[in-house]
Order: sequence, then C-alpha cells, then structure tokens
Amino acid sequence: MNLELFIAKKIHFNKDGRKKVSPPAIRIATLGVALGLAIMIISVAIVVGFKHEVSGKVIGFSSHIQISGFSNNSSFETLPIGVSDSLQAALKQNPEILYIENFATKPGILKTDNEFLGIALKGVDKNYDWSFFEKNLLAGVPPHLSDSAISNEILISHYIANKLHLEAGDQILCYFIDDNIRARKFEITGIYQTNFTEYDKLFIIGDVRHVQKLNRWGTDQFSGIEVKLRDFSKLDEVTENLYFDLMNCTDRYGEHYFVRSVRELNPQLFNWLDLLDMNVWVILILMAVVAGFTMISGLLIIILERTNMIGILKALGATNYSIRKIFIYISIFLVGKGMIWGNIIGILLCLLQAHFKLIKLDPDVYYIPAVPIELNFGYILILNISCLVISLLMLIGPSYLVSLIRPAKSIKFE
Repeated sequence: MNLELFIAKKIHFNKDGRKKVSPPAIRIATLGVALGLAIMIISVAIVVGFKHEVSGKVIGFSSHIQISGFSNNSSFETLPIGVSDSLQAALKQNPEILYIENFATKPGILKTDNEFLGIALKGVDKNYDWSFFEKNLLAGVPPHLSDSAISNEILISHYIANKLHLEAGDQILCYFIDDNIRARKFEITGIYQTNFTEYDKLFIIGDVRHVQKLNRWGTDQFSGIEVKLRDFSKLDEVTENLYFDLMNCTDRYGEHYFVRSVRELNPQLFNWLDLLDMNVWVILILMAVVAGFTMISGLLIIILERTNMIGILKALGATNYSIRKIFIYISIFLVGKGMIWGNIIGILLCLLQAHFKLIKLDPDVYYIPAVPIELNFGYILILNISCLVISLLMLIGPSYLVSLIRPAKSIKFE
C-alpha cells in the first residue's frame, strides 16, 4: 500500500469526493494552471492554423517547387524551357512528388470601356488541378480546357472584378504588348477570392496555349513546371535533390533548368511565418512560468496549513522524503484538475472560433478574414505532458520546506 498516496487522498478528498483544502489561494493556483494551459493550446492552434492558411495560399498559386530556366527573373515575361516526355516521366516516378503541372505567364492589360488594369495571365493546361481555386470560388466555375481548341475562358479575382466592374459571364479584351500590340477577347467563367492581395491583384488564369501562341513558342515550351509534393516537411530535401539532378541537364533548345522551392520564391513571407514560432515559444515559456509559480504559492499554503500534521507525522517516525511525497501527490491532484479545465477551456474556445469565426481579421493585412484555428492533438498531448512535468519540477524545491518544520514546535502550531 502506498501510504503517502493514501494520506494525500485523505487530505485532498473526503468520502463524498468533495475537495477538503479550501483556501482561495489553492483555487487561484488551479485556475492559473488551467488558464496557462488554455492559452498555450489556443496560441499553438492559432499559429499552426495561420501558417497553414497563409502558406497554403502561396502554394496554391505557385505549388511547392518550380522548375524554370536560369535566365528567368521576377518578371512575368519569361523565356521558355522545353518540357520533354522523358523529363515529365522522370519527375512523376519520384515517390515524393504528387503531381506536376506545366505553366506559362504573360503580362497584359485588361480593358473595359471606362477602366483598364495591368494583370498577368497564368496559362495552364487541361490537367491543371483546380481544387485550390474551387475552394476560393465566389461565382461561376473554373475555365474548361480541352485538347480540341484553344479556350477563351478565364478565371479572374474578386479584386479585378470589382476594379473593372465585371461579373461571371462577361467578356473582356486583354491587350498584350510585344513587338506590337495584340488583343484577345476572353470570357469570364468564374471569380475567385483568396484574400492574398499580392496575387489577387495580379493573376487571371486561362489556357496556356494563348501564351505559347503570343510568344511564338512550341507546344513543348513553357515558363516552367510546378511540382506538388506529398509531404511539405520534405520540401528542402526534395528541392535540393531535384536541383542537383537537373543541374547539368538541358532541354532540346539548350536551356538549363533552375529548381527553386516556394520558400526561395517567397523568402520574406516565409521568414515572417518563421518569426511566429518565436512568438509562440515566448508565450509558452511565460505561461509555463506563471502556472508553475501559482502552483508553488499553492503548495506553500498547503504546507503551512498542515504544519501541525507534519509535526505529528515526524513524531511518529515519518521521514522528510515521505512527507514531501504526500504534498507532491496533492500538487499532482491540483495540477491535474487545472489541466483538465485548461483542456476544456482551450479546446472549446478553439472549436467556437473554428466553426463560427467570432474574431475577424483584416484580410488586406493578414491575408485571411478571421483568426484561423488548426487543432493538432499531437501538439495538445505534448503541451499537457510538458505542463505537468514543468509544474512538478518547479514544486520539488518548495517541498523541501517540510524539512525545516520541527515536531516540538509544529505540534503546538494552530
């Protein structure tokens, strides 16, 4: 029989299961643990959700990895690379690659009777995965692309539609400037809104064959290849492998391949997202310290309350180690109760925000209309274990106060 655990239960609970230690300071200590853990859960859920949402929008526009020509710069007026069947087959055989897509870009000007706006036409083929734009579609449908003929259907953003007063089903002229000015009439089949302003202001999506024809490219020439991975955590590894695999390869036109990850294409954005991790660590450390110190104060109050009992136990032959274990067990009960309430509060608030979007954000600043939440129960388990371990480690020191209590004086203590 574990005598220390038995005594701790007797101190902490009566036969009806109601709590016996009642000072407000004890309740405050338990509340401190509950609020600390709840804030940790909410902070991690928000940051994980925010990083997932923002990076997902960037990846939706440009995929995980882009393979282009060395001579291509940040302009949307690019030089082509030849995409052979053998290159596509080799990429598809890579077990880390989910799928690949050819694309081409061309800057242009959309013009109505009263307005005009500079844009970039992103040309895609019939195998393009529209799932990202379908999730962000406000009206209409994505363009229908086929092998039979060049499609004049395009998808535009809500920003562009508002600027030019356009709706799904409207037709519009787009002018492309090269050696001379050439116009194309497009039909708007759908309007999307990602709230990622930098891209929403710029991109319209249409048939890649328009770009090839405007640039006088061959049917195997594109601005590049977009590569979607199965696992984002292997982004750097796969990018490095592809870079070295294609470093010395050239297409049939003599152009070298250049491999870049989405992190390299958008360094400022991903550096900003990485800074959020530091903010979370600061919050986690502060909350752990606050919860730990509230439990220390609670433990000290319990020990002072039980000074008389400690003296009696020592007079009966109990060791300091044995008495310390009693109070550590009591602390575990208090921390455990605080953690239960912390999980309930934290997860409940996260679920409310995830389903009802109670806290709104300015999408022009944060790229999303509401505070995002992503509950990862692996992270929650780690937070619970860490909170328990840190709290108990911080309680070991104060428990040594037991050794300073003398039986002769403490038995008389009231």
